[in-house]
Amino acid sequence: MLATLVFSTLAAGVLAPAVVRRGLAHTLALLPAGLFVAFLSWWPDVTGGQVVLQQLTWIPSLDVALSLRLDGLSLLFALLITGIGTFIYLYAASYLHGQADLPRFFAFLTLFMGAMLGAVLADDLIALLVFWELTSLTSFLLIGYEPEKPQARRAAQQGLLITVAGGLSLLAGAILLGMAAGSMRITDILAQGPALVAHPMAPAIIVLVAIGAFAKSAQAPLHAWLANAMAAPTPVSAFLHSATMVKLGVYLLARLNPALGEHAWWSSLLVPVGLLTMFMGTVLALRASDLKRVLAYSTVVSLGTLVTLIGLPHPMAATAMVTFLLAHALYKACLFMVAGIVDHAAGTRDATRLGGLARAMPLTALVAVLAGLSMAGLPPFVGFIGKELIYEAALGGAWWPVAVAL
Repeated sequence: MLATLVFSTLAAGVLAPAVVRRGLAHTLALLPAGLFVAFLSWWPDVTGGQVVLQQLTWIPSLDVALSLRLDGLSLLFALLITGIGTFIYLYAASYLHGQADLPRFFAFLTLFMGAMLGAVLADDLIALLVFWELTSLTSFLLIGYEPEKPQARRAAQQGLLITVAGGLSLLAGAILLGMAAGSMRITDILAQGPALVAHPMAPAIIVLVAIGAFAKSAQAPLHAWLANAMAAPTPVSAFLHSATMVKLGVYLLARLNPALGEHAWWSSLLVPVGLLTMFMGTVLALRASDLKRVLAYSTVVSLGTLVTLIGLPHPMAATAMVTFLLAHALYKACLFMVAGIVDHAAGTRDATRLGGLARAMPLTALVAVLAGLSMAGLPPFVGFIGKELIYEAALGGAWWPVAVAL
């Protein structure tokens, strides 16, 4: 069943252009909506502690199988990908209405969604790497959606080079991890946590895997590609660069945290890099005036926060990470779409040239305020709960990450 959902999504990417050419672009939102309902049907089982596993023969001679796993973490990401994806499809159909390349756009967007689902459901390191690189490729195609613009071409090339280079590091780390565990199955790897921590190759595995995750999730000093990717259409920014692809590195670190988190190198690497990313994102956001770049740099800050939480040893850190990840995906996707609406209406995203829009666009202003209040962490919004849990996790583990963050 899991494999059917993933491969049907990839197949839909091939069929999407024909649907768009018939003037039915909005109906494509039924795909992520249907997937959301399908994944939601597993909610009672997964929250009850059940893990759904599926294995299909892939390369028998090399003992490589397509293994898929649905547990709490992967279900959360699958629901985010498909739930937010539903609104992105509807938004993109209107935002890009009338553009000649719209069929190509929806083909790439659907292939990206299928690749993301495959990556978060993969229970085999080889399958994870295949889907991981497919997200990089489809992201390249989406960022460079307007190839006639030099800025879009450069941003797409930069994003591809950084994420693919990180993927090569992850490939090396995955090979070493498979050798150390004696299996490429993530389920088997997670069951060998203490043995892996004591393995001589553990430091090399942690460094290589972390570099791959850092490149994907725009951690300093590999963060520049994320802001430059704002050359992409706003639906791409809202979907890829706030709610899904940039969190794939965070997902990988969270997935392997039970196996490698007890090693001293894990916290020593993740916490400083996460804090540095938070600092760099904050400084750059204060200097930016383009609405999408401000949101991009604030996303960098949030990604640094998530990586820091994964590195913290406090038991509340995992709860804080999941809550903040959910809150961030919701309010940031919303704010990106608001930025696109403002750009459409005013013809600019330069904050220094914008003013008085609340009177002309009251509904958009209300949505922006509500999402902004959640981002600021004020009650009663879910962003408040996420940030309160962050402080509790950090203060319970060590005071200095909170001091640096403030």
